[in-house]
Amino acid sequence: MDLKISDLSVASTSIWADIAGFHETVTDLDHRLTTVQDQVATLPDQDAELRLLQIKVTDLEDRSRRDTVSFFAIPEHKEGSDILTFLKNLIPELTGLDFSPPLEFERVHRIGPMHKGAFGQPRPIIACFLHHDQARQVISMARSRGPYSLEGHKIRMAVDFSKMTNEKREAFLAL
Repeated sequence: MDLKISDLSVASTSIWADIAGFHETVTDLDHRLTTVQDQVATLPDQDAELRLLQIKVTDLEDRSRRDTVSFFAIPEHKEGSDILTFLKNLIPELTGLDFSPPLEFERVHRIGPMHKGAFGQPRPIIACFLHHDQARQVISMARSRGPYSLEGHKIRMAVDFSKMTNEKREAFLAL
């Protein structure tokens, strides 16, 4: 009988040790849960702040692109080795505008990877005008008279907006 009591005493001590360990674990989990709940409670405020920052970044990006015009469907390699001179000659030819001072660009280049195969669409050319008025004249003329034709290709010109603004415009136009 003493043997059974000592076995029960050892088992009881082991059970109490396990209970103490479980209590410590539950206390730790309760502390963690409280921390997570506090952080989750701040998410709506952080989400609203994030949305506001996203709107501001999109606005800044669109403002930085306001002098940038995209040209679509100009055949690849049509510009030769000097894309800048090509556009300086092409824009007055297409639009019929006489620019004074002469057209000046901050930068001009094709965007995106080269399409493989004979039937790939030509990459757009993006041009950042040095003078805001010239960019506005080109876009205004493109809206009123475009699309233009260059050797059988319909050339389009458009303002270069940020990805988010383009997505909003597409969603609006789909309505």
